[in-house]
Amino acid sequence: MLRKAEVLALCRAEHGDPFGVLGLHSDSKGRLWLRTLQPGANAVFVIDADDDDKVLELTQRKIDVLGGPSGFFEAQLPGGCQTFKYRLRIVWPGGVQEIADPYSFLTIIGDLDAWLLAEGSHLRPFERLGAHPGEIDGVRGVTFAVWAPDAQRVSVVGDFNTWDGRRHPMRLRRECGVWELFIPGVESGDCYKYEIRARNGQVLPHKADPYGIAAELRPSTASLVHPLPQPVERQTLRAGERLGSPVSIYEVHLGSWRRGDEGEFLDWQRLAETLIPYATDLGFTHLELLPVSEHPFDGSWGYQPLGLYAPTARFGSPEGFRSFVAACHKAGLEVIVDWVPAHFPTDGHGLARFDGDCLYEHADPREGMHQDWGTLIYNFGRREVFNYLVGNALFWVERYGIDGLRVDAVASMLYRDYSRNEGEWIPNIYGGRENLEAVHFLRRVNEILGQECPGAATYAEESTAWPAVTRPPSMGGLGFHFKWNMGWMHDVLDYMQHDPIHRRYHHNQLTFGLLYAFSENFVLPLSHDEVVHGKGSLISKMPGDYWQKFANLRALYGFMWAHPGKKLLFMGGEFAQWNEWNSAGSLDWNLLDYPSHSGMQALIRDLNQLYRSTPALYEIDFEYGGFEWISPNDSDNSVIAFLRRGKDHSRVMLCVCNFTPVVREGYRIGVPGPGVYSERLNTDSHYYGGSNVGCEFGAVDAQEIHSHGREWSIALTLPPLAAVFLEWQH
Repeated sequence: MLRKAEVLALCRAEHGDPFGVLGLHSDSKGRLWLRTLQPGANAVFVIDADDDDKVLELTQRKIDVLGGPSGFFEAQLPGGCQTFKYRLRIVWPGGVQEIADPYSFLTIIGDLDAWLLAEGSHLRPFERLGAHPGEIDGVRGVTFAVWAPDAQRVSVVGDFNTWDGRRHPMRLRRECGVWELFIPGVESGDCYKYEIRARNGQVLPHKADPYGIAAELRPSTASLVHPLPQPVERQTLRAGERLGSPVSIYEVHLGSWRRGDEGEFLDWQRLAETLIPYATDLGFTHLELLPVSEHPFDGSWGYQPLGLYAPTARFGSPEGFRSFVAACHKAGLEVIVDWVPAHFPTDGHGLARFDGDCLYEHADPREGMHQDWGTLIYNFGRREVFNYLVGNALFWVERYGIDGLRVDAVASMLYRDYSRNEGEWIPNIYGGRENLEAVHFLRRVNEILGQECPGAATYAEESTAWPAVTRPPSMGGLGFHFKWNMGWMHDVLDYMQHDPIHRRYHHNQLTFGLLYAFSENFVLPLSHDEVVHGKGSLISKMPGDYWQKFANLRALYGFMWAHPGKKLLFMGGEFAQWNEWNSAGSLDWNLLDYPSHSGMQALIRDLNQLYRSTPALYEIDFEYGGFEWISPNDSDNSVIAFLRRGKDHSRVMLCVCNFTPVVREGYRIGVPGPGVYSERLNTDSHYYGGSNVGCEFGAVDAQEIHSHGREWSIALTLPPLAAVFLEWQH
């Protein structure tokens, strides 16, 4: 018989080695015993799995100190009985249940996987950790595995065991700190969490699975058993080939792009039926989704995720998300997902002090607490955390077929003193402020994606002058394909908010970006961050009367689409929404009933069409050869003019912007040579709500008149607050 102390430990959910005592075991005299813990059961019988014969009934131990039945059953098997396959027939007060014994199965994680998990070099840790439906020895069930190296005891709890931590304690694989258990009879869709007893004896709040593939809809927080998605097979451009391709990104917060008639979220199917055709009609090449990982708080917009491996239940199932991505691809849209490896919230069911100690985060708040957001910072130097995050990046690309990850808050990862005062941060081993572990992590993510999924691109939201963000790690870079140009965004928006009469004094804000435009592979973002938290919408930032506000915004868009760099526009900006973005509601779609707003939408459609059909506007975005100034210094008139060239240098687009409401007749601009300069787009067109100045000419012949250091020039009528695109035909 099992020692009383061990029975008590099992019954109190304190036993750290359940496989050492439960199931079949031989005693010192060679006798075979079978033991099981079934709290609340009336009786337990052992059934021979091969012939369904009843072998014997187990005896329930009576232990007075428990104040009632122990629920612990054991018996010595008949003499001469050998190890055999068996089932347990359990008599409950309300019925009879027959199950395979979870403690009759051997280890789940193989030696190689355990080695790689311990080393932090497992490419696909999600294949071994988490909850995976499957079959062992002909028995259907679910394998559970969770990393909690400092726990005294870990149990799987769920609907299938009345959330009782005594019923399914797990086996510790000490070589990798992972607890594992195969539970027969559990099925896809079942809710579960982990009950963890810390090494100090404290039983922690139930923890959701860090590797959970699906989760309940908030405010519920349980993980859901779900099959691991199979890899998506898709032929696409190699990520590097996108550098010379058109990239026009429509950034979307799915919860507020459009709501249902009752204010509900649209599911993946309805989003596929509405969002995809809308984005393709406007000519965007990419959809960028604000984070779709599971998160507890709607107001975080997904930027404080707690289920990195689970698409949020707000819009439906993981299969729904996978189908949505496939529908995007069918429509010719690529999908970028915002990814947040920088930090995570402190909710009790999440990663914070996961096994009672700081596991995923740093113990020292000078390293582990994000000052701005009240969140916890991942410990990138811990190999298992490193592996968790690198594997997650690969997971989204490989298992859902997304085309890119936009990595959020990269600057906060790179600097140990980010948003911290003197004395509130810890220097690196060399005494510097750089977070060397985060640098290594970001490089590794980009290397792994490049090796395993060469079609996937990565985008860095990095707001500082950290060098070589978009250069390969072999060259000392971080390995991203693209970087958001936050400097351009702030300079240009600040310039546009000045009254035109004062813009002559801020002209450098238009031109300064070209001093560093080719130092990185830039995306020009007019993102969600610029239309929230009191900043106002893009149209509301523009100065002047009603007409001038729209004209200014049209001119801004024209300048942006002409400027070197890929394009990104947040939803609502395409039709000039007046209200600041509200994540709790829907965009103001009724505005499209008004000509000024529908005209703005038409402009975005035409800008995208012109952009995608004109190699000069996208083929050489990141080299000096794709750009040439004509007139950068006419601050008195607030006019700039420049050329864009493609790989075929004979194909040239002339872009001229007038940022004042003054019509400029006979404005002379130097051009590269003789021929006809045909107007391809004028943001002042009456189709967009403009005054139609200059549009009646259509084309203009070059004259052999010296201007701007060139032998040939053209004379234009520059429309007010507008951008004009002219293609050189020769």
